[in-house]
Amino acid sequence: MISPYGTWASPISSAEAAAVASGPQWAGLYADQLWWAEGQPTEGGRVALFRARPGAEPVRVLGAPWNVRNRVHEYGGRPYVVLDGPRVVFTNWDDQRVYLLDLSGGDGEPVPLTPEPATRHGLRFGDLVARPGGTEVCCVREEITGPGPTDVRRSLVAIGLDGTLRELKSSHRFMTAPQCSPDGRHMAWIGWNHPDMPWDATELCVAPIRPDGSVGAHRVLAGGRDEAVCQVEWADNESVYGVTDPDGWWNLFRIDLDGTARNVAPIADELGGPLWKLGARWFAPLSDGRHAVLRAGSLAVLDESAGTVTDLDLPPLSWLPPLAGSGSTIVGIASGPTSHGAVYRVDLDTGDCVRVTTPPAGLDDPAWLPVPEARVFTGPDGQRIPAYLYPPTSPDFAAPEGELPPYLVHVHGGPTGRISGTLDSEFTYFTSRGIGVVAVNYGGSTGYGREFRERLRGQWGVVDVEDCAAVASALAAEGTADPERLAIRGGSAGGWTTAASLTSVKVYRCGAAYYPILDLLAWASGETHDFESQYLDSIVGRLPETEQRYLDRSPCSRVDRLAGPILMLQGLEDEICPPVQCERFAAQLAGTGIEHAYLTFEGEQHGFRKAETVAAALEAELSFYGQVLGFVPVGVPTLELSR
Repeated sequence: MISPYGTWASPISSAEAAAVASGPQWAGLYADQLWWAEGQPTEGGRVALFRARPGAEPVRVLGAPWNVRNRVHEYGGRPYVVLDGPRVVFTNWDDQRVYLLDLSGGDGEPVPLTPEPATRHGLRFGDLVARPGGTEVCCVREEITGPGPTDVRRSLVAIGLDGTLRELKSSHRFMTAPQCSPDGRHMAWIGWNHPDMPWDATELCVAPIRPDGSVGAHRVLAGGRDEAVCQVEWADNESVYGVTDPDGWWNLFRIDLDGTARNVAPIADELGGPLWKLGARWFAPLSDGRHAVLRAGSLAVLDESAGTVTDLDLPPLSWLPPLAGSGSTIVGIASGPTSHGAVYRVDLDTGDCVRVTTPPAGLDDPAWLPVPEARVFTGPDGQRIPAYLYPPTSPDFAAPEGELPPYLVHVHGGPTGRISGTLDSEFTYFTSRGIGVVAVNYGGSTGYGREFRERLRGQWGVVDVEDCAAVASALAAEGTADPERLAIRGGSAGGWTTAASLTSVKVYRCGAAYYPILDLLAWASGETHDFESQYLDSIVGRLPETEQRYLDRSPCSRVDRLAGPILMLQGLEDEICPPVQCERFAAQLAGTGIEHAYLTFEGEQHGFRKAETVAAALEAELSFYGQVLGFVPVGVPTLELSR
């Protein structure tokens, strides 16, 4: 059937797209069992816990209302650990307490191990790790010490299965959970301080464990200025493995306790990533000196004796941390160009790659799924800009001859995020209706080495904006996209780039900003959480010396330069990019004559988790594009725009 782009009917409803928007996470291998957490969009967005025995169907371990999630650093950290028994220790979102669930006698009831805090979420725990002996769990504890967002103290603690709690160390403003040596004589961890972020500079620390269980003075084995250790595991009693980047690429090093370090397989590729969530693991020791590693999203095996990194011959999948492994078995989460995220088990002896979990129904017909095309564009400074093109795709519709499709430039968050060219339910919602999407890995994205990542130093709001505009303009120039119907969208840092683009370049007709940063100076002066409260020092500049730069780049300072309509979508419980940012911007837009809409959602934090929220946001976004770009989408309510 011939119909204009944007007007195609699609069987992929907003509800279906929302139902598959959250996949498995935190996969682990304990004895012969697989464990993982998984978001439940249709159950209020809570996170459930699952396990699967070999050859058996997955079993949900914790039903409603348990929510296996925590808010350490607001982004959360590893929320559970499995002990012998089996027993599982986990964090619960509603009260942020740590619980013990003993499954040795069947279906038990969770028992709290940590006290009820004096104020709601006043104590948070994350990145749970079992301590040798099986009677304690080590983790990061956050204590809220005052009313301000940076009134936080962190420490490494040990939680006994009897409910006892001991503080182990408080060496830095930020730390990962401690890793005990096999003989229990030393402890290793990673720490960093303001204004560094964990992908800029961290320190790998080690300290003796005294006979009474306390931790002594620590030494720094690796890391420091312009070096970021992102993972540590013990190799033996006298050395650790650390993923670090002194040469500009995250590689695997073996580091002795005297500080002697050796890159076990030098490679100009990333074997690590940004530590946004505590507990992420990019490598897992196997057997015979082999390690499962993630090489920029590909699953590979590092052979320490040969000094090689070899990609596995597997279906086209992009893998996410954390990895888990034992012997010749690797467990992780992966998705493909036309397949949802799922837990996979790989057997190196047989070569088998088995999908353990079955994604929820929806987006199953490949005829409706765009196959992403990897592209590389050239930026204004001559730098390469990787991107993935998701073309309009429908087995039932085609556009009139000569019509070019509208295109959405999708900007990932972070800004140290990365797009991997896999199936995305939100993208498919648009492409199946005749709207193309291009997802851009602009300067500052991870996966391309420190030099590419540091293109954003002092340049946030410049490099990201210019790279995205260069991609959009190139698509228009080559005849792929309609130059008069380009839009930009993104969430968090992607929402910032969306608004910054609309107020600085004349490439786009409109944009959709999800939970964005809009006022840099206010955000850096007490409107965000502690973890990112000094992030802008590196990607914008130090205050107060560069205050004018903050003002000049902020969309809230340039409302009069807005190139077109803007849609803002915001969770009302967001502590990272709080609603006041959008409220301030919406107030400035009122009465200007510029079309805009501001939608808020109760019970949502940073990133939407409820199916009804995701569905409503997608329908609003589609209606918004239709009104601005000149087409009438099928089957969605009309979004009311203000002026």
